[in-house]
Amino acid sequence: MPLTPTSCAPVRVPRQASDPTPPSSRPGRLVQMLSGMPDTNDRNHVYLGVHVHGRVTVVHKRAQTLLEPNDLVFCDASRRHLLQFGEDGRMIFFRVPRWYLGVTEPELNQVLGVPVRGGEGIGALVSDFLTALAATTESRRSAIGDRRARTAVHLLSVLVMELLEADTTDEADDASGTVHEMLPRIHAYIEEHLMDPDLSPESIARAHHISVRYLQKLFQNDRSTVSQWVRRRRLEFCRLELGRSRRRITMAAVAHRWGFSSPSHFSRTFRGAYGMSPSEWQALATSAVAPTAPDAQDGPRR
Repeated sequence: MPLTPTSCAPVRVPRQASDPTPPSSRPGRLVQMLSGMPDTNDRNHVYLGVHVHGRVTVVHKRAQTLLEPNDLVFCDASRRHLLQFGEDGRMIFFRVPRWYLGVTEPELNQVLGVPVRGGEGIGALVSDFLTALAATTESRRSAIGDRRARTAVHLLSVLVMELLEADTTDEADDASGTVHEMLPRIHAYIEEHLMDPDLSPESIARAHHISVRYLQKLFQNDRSTVSQWVRRRRLEFCRLELGRSRRRITMAAVAHRWGFSSPSHFSRTFRGAYGMSPSEWQALATSAVAPTAPDAQDGPRR
């Protein structure tokens, strides 16, 4: 089963002898108690810690947060040092395969080390459910225990999504400048890099030190998406180039120059936007029947 509760004392307390048989190979055990997070870098699982009692501090982005009973925090074995235990500090850890949470690796990394208060909202629901699950681990051999564990995984998925939404809100509050100031800068960046085939929401977000989720939200407020904006601007400049050219240029050359993956993809996208193929537009435009594109005037800044 994908869920494993783990009791953990302060890191300096000697470990108990562990069962050499991997938990996944022990039939019938839906929930397996362990002595703590493994010393090795376990890249297949993520751990959710529930604070039980004593002094436990989470260090996240240079900020230190003292946990209270029932507070939660996602962590992994490679960053166990971000949890600082006092003499009497104690937590319960639940081990979950990363792929069960339904998010990408970068999104999961965003929530690692983020403290969640266990006395309110979804944090309280998750904390109460997992605490009860840890106290009834003997039912793990039953169908009910299996269902409880699956419910817990679903709750953890919801918690991760809540944390990602909160992170987006924080970025919106902390970003330098308002949305109205940020969007023109992003639009200008896109214009400058339209010919770059690697232009993507990820590269745009990285260049502006924001998350892809926040970038998408900015464009959603503008009633568009990042990909739609990029595609529309590329098509406008393709149309302008085809209409101004005094000589026949190949569709492959135009498609390549403006970052389309292939001539066929360019042709389908162009026809979907303008109701005719690129070659039909070129013939019409160069015969002085059709006007040039009104939206793309001076070309992208280089």
